[in-house]
Amino acid sequence: MSKFDRIYELQDLLKNDKTNFQLRREFAVLLMECNFPEEALQHFLYLSQIFPDDSSIFYNLGITYEKLKDLNKAEKAYKKAIELAPDEIDAFYNLGLVYTDMQMYKKAEECFEKVLENDNKDSNAYFSLGICYLKQKKLDEAKCYFQKTIDLNSEDIYAHFYLGNIYREQGNVSGAIDQFYKVLDISPDYSWAYYNLASIDYEFGNFDNAIYNLEKTLEYNPKDIEAYKIYIKILTKSMNYEKALELAQKAIENCPSEGDLYYIIAQIYKINHSNNDYVKNMSEALRFSNTLSTSARAVKNELDSYLKINNLTVS
Repeated sequence: MSKFDRIYELQDLLKNDKTNFQLRREFAVLLMECNFPEEALQHFLYLSQIFPDDSSIFYNLGITYEKLKDLNKAEKAYKKAIELAPDEIDAFYNLGLVYTDMQMYKKAEECFEKVLENDNKDSNAYFSLGICYLKQKKLDEAKCYFQKTIDLNSEDIYAHFYLGNIYREQGNVSGAIDQFYKVLDISPDYSWAYYNLASIDYEFGNFDNAIYNLEKTLEYNPKDIEAYKIYIKILTKSMNYEKALELAQKAIENCPSEGDLYYIIAQIYKINHSNNDYVKNMSEALRFSNTLSTSARAVKNELDSYLKINNLTVS
């Protein structure tokens, strides 16, 4: 029986036996797990009034509030679960995640350290500490905890990925490349690893390798706008304008509100002295100015200057 079938079955059973709290608890948990947090919340709140000393109810209530993005109430629910059952390590861990989302990093660190006091081989706690320090821009500390995560769980693709990003930011390019390839060894369809390898190749002028990794990126994530941008720039540098425009049009089909794409297309038309197409795409870039990397004012000034020099007007 699927979870959804069980939900329907429990719903019918509870209509005839509203005080069957065991069934109601199962019903609430299934609603939560199947992503019906609003419905689950009502049942957990009801159960918390009937069983005010049951830590598991408050633990599940915390999870439900997290799903509803109500972090303050999730915090209170997890703290209540811990108050009722101080050895409830899962509640400490989830509370740490809530504090991380609330940017209360010191409290988050204390929660994850509590988890590690109970089990110093909990790779998830090390990983979450790494995220805490990464969000605070404390790269050396983050690097240390991501490495500890990998030492305990070499298959943790996210630890490898974040470690690769830190290596790259700190100038250890070979270390970064090694980590991104380890990600792909574990998960060959992880598009962000291909993208990061491509951006490194692009930075160092290895365009053939960059193109391979960009095509893999777009194979697994056709809406990766940054991958399109780099690919189009490589084609433009190679004076392969026709293919660059084809790729840009494909990019717009996937990301129709991306001002940067229209700006890049405009530059290609400018190189080829296609005035009307240049003006049209610059105007589109300004229409989606909230997604421009270049300031809207700079784009407008560039367009106005071009119009003036070529004695053109915007139709």
